[in-house]
Amino acid sequence: MGQDEENTAASTPSTTDQEEAWNQKKEILIHDLAEKLINGDLQTQIEAARDIRKVVKKSSVKTRSKFAAAGVLQPLVLMLVSSNLDACEASLLALLNLAVRNERNKVEIVTAGAIPPLVELLKFQNSSLRELAAAAILTLSAAAPNKPAIAASGAAPLLVEILHSGSVQGQVDAVTALHYLSTCKETSNPILNATAVPPLLKLLKECKKYSKFAEKATALLEILSKSEEGRMAIKNSDGGILTLVETVEDGSLVSTEHAVGALLSLCQSCRDMYRQLILKEGAIPGLLRLTVEGTYEAKERARILLDLLRDTPKEKRLSSSVLEKIFYDIAKRIDGADKAAETAKRLLQDMVQRSMELSMTRIQQRAASSKITST
Repeated sequence: MGQDEENTAASTPSTTDQEEAWNQKKEILIHDLAEKLINGDLQTQIEAARDIRKVVKKSSVKTRSKFAAAGVLQPLVLMLVSSNLDACEASLLALLNLAVRNERNKVEIVTAGAIPPLVELLKFQNSSLRELAAAAILTLSAAAPNKPAIAASGAAPLLVEILHSGSVQGQVDAVTALHYLSTCKETSNPILNATAVPPLLKLLKECKKYSKFAEKATALLEILSKSEEGRMAIKNSDGGILTLVETVEDGSLVSTEHAVGALLSLCQSCRDMYRQLILKEGAIPGLLRLTVEGTYEAKERARILLDLLRDTPKEKRLSSSVLEKIFYDIAKRIDGADKAAETAKRLLQDMVQRSMELSMTRIQQRAASSKITST
């Protein structure tokens, strides 16, 4: 019995042996696909690129690195300029999968010259290829060393065009790529202009205000609000200011910080022009709540904006610190010094709630009035 068990064990390959056999098989496959890609005719290259995508899609970061070491990146980049659309698509998908979760491959793909042909593909009428190129730009721009080259390539205006007319996934990829590029400190010129404002506001209006997408969109809108052209585009966009106010009310910590930053930029640039426009959209309740619940930066911005929105001369405005002291003193008289801070916070929240209810009533009255007028 014992002898039979030993013979069975000896004849059954161990897990280590199986792994080594699989690794050897994969090494041979990588070498064969690289050979076809480097030396094959166009059809052979297309098939090899498709096979690389299939293998890499289910493989580890290490396998991606092995493909790069085998020399596949340069021929794949060269296929991007082919007049054969199948070659472009196959190489794009292979490069995308090789770049995912591999920073070194991202950098090497850009070094191999991928950005100019990707920018050209962003100009294509073929929406599928155009959006694949946008996805590739997004993936490559996630690596910090690539950002200056991509920011200087002219890709940003073409990504903005996708915001206007792309699919939902294309729009998400374009916003994310623009957000990555906006953090590039090495470029002196802004990558965006006011033409990006209307589609960004439209997308923000339609999405969930607490989503990651909203965080990126509001970050871009805050950047655009720093210029006169950007501010005017926000003002002139249908529901532009209202969309920012709604984001202050319903957004995540990140998106509320960016949204209040954009509103503050408007009001600081010209209080006389923007004060009434912001008040008209019922901004006060959300701003009051933000002074209690927002990030440190959002709280400061909300307090400054509330000061600007008050209908009093500058020298008579109630400072945030004075307002907080008033609440604290009231709370101290009610519950004593030990519970004053907690009571003050509750009082402020109650005031915010009442203000929100009044604001909602006014908005509903305006809507009802508009409906009557239109009929």
